[in-house]
Amino acid sequence: MSHVFPRQNTAPPVKAVASDGCYIIDENGKRYLDGSGGAAVSCLGHGDPEITAAIKAQADTLAFAHTGFFTSTPAEELADLLIAHAPAGLERVYFVSGGSEAVEAALKLARQYHVENGQPQRRHIIARRQSYHGNTLGALATGGNQLRRAQFEPILVDVSHIAPCYAYIDQRGGETPFDYGQRAAQELEDEILRLGPDTVMAFVAEPVVGATLGAVPAVEGYFKRIREICDTYGVLLILDEVMCGMGRTGHLFACDADGITPDILCIAKGLGAGYQPIGAMLCTGTIYDVIGKGSGAFQHGHTYIGHPIACAAALAVVKAIIGRDLMSAVGRQSDRLFAALHSAFGQHAHIGDIRGRGLFAGIEIVEDRTSKTPFDPAHKIAARFKAAAFDAGLICYPMSGTRDGKRGDHVLLAPPFVISDAQVTELVGKLETALAAALPR
Repeated sequence: MSHVFPRQNTAPPVKAVASDGCYIIDENGKRYLDGSGGAAVSCLGHGDPEITAAIKAQADTLAFAHTGFFTSTPAEELADLLIAHAPAGLERVYFVSGGSEAVEAALKLARQYHVENGQPQRRHIIARRQSYHGNTLGALATGGNQLRRAQFEPILVDVSHIAPCYAYIDQRGGETPFDYGQRAAQELEDEILRLGPDTVMAFVAEPVVGATLGAVPAVEGYFKRIREICDTYGVLLILDEVMCGMGRTGHLFACDADGITPDILCIAKGLGAGYQPIGAMLCTGTIYDVIGKGSGAFQHGHTYIGHPIACAAALAVVKAIIGRDLMSAVGRQSDRLFAALHSAFGQHAHIGDIRGRGLFAGIEIVEDRTSKTPFDPAHKIAARFKAAAFDAGLICYPMSGTRDGKRGDHVLLAPPFVISDAQVTELVGKLETALAAALPR
């Protein structure tokens, strides 16, 4: 009997024993194509010798040094490399151990910045419905997915939620994508004015919404308008690139596609590519200087932040993404993946939308393609799809509650950047098998 507390008590997980490039191998020798990189994590695939060598070398040199006393060479070099490629204005990097921690740190930094900048009345956070920002309490409160929040509502801080930029469902007939985006962004200004312009501390959003909407990018012009609104009212813009960053959407930083710089930016997942648990929060020099001239210390921290081995692994990962020109590979394989998805599902009666950016793709499953009506949640489409795909030897990321936390189903794809042409074909073929098994008969 296992003493591990699994994610699902009634369905113990299969034991993985090995990995090979884009595949994970279980104890019976079965190979699973990692079509979602776990949860958009394994951007380099599994078993990359350069990354494992960097981990071993750092372990031999310096395994741990508490950041209350020390910095380390890999932390310094990784911060330098990230800032060299980050949007202009971001100047400092605060390392953590994952995405939820990065969002928690961002929220606390935003609050401390306003306090030390002489505006302690700024306390409200605004985010978007159908967003996901992590599972710690502050991050969970910020996220707008009711399915994940429901049982914890009594212990979550109050956060305002506006509409996502979800053109497939919310764009009106006769409305251009740009006009729709401006209308969606206007909800932010309206909510700031409702709460009180000098009481809002931050707006939090994913440039491409991942887990809860299924790879939904904003329409052109949306985030530029969001940036303008935040600037007008002194609200900090926090972008959560935990899933969509680090090359996943074809840019090292996803917000580059939207032509904006946030005040605070969160990354994780692809930063360590699964080789070590690591995340980071980047902030502007302005925010850093206010803290420096005020209390002189960010009132936050965890034992393993800036861990030398984790930083060494992430440094090797980012060097690989840049040095191997994997952004070009993402672009090429993105074209191939979306072409294959459209060929297989573009006219399918139960696929309503195929969307995404780079190697971050989503397909939305519907009961009726014309009306965009989702299946009744009782059919458990996402759960059936996940089980059928896994049985076929494919790891993907199906989720229910796409529309409102209860109704709707989608499948998220985030394969390694090193996926081959043949593996793209294999991925889509196994998606077809899974869809046929998941649909009600």
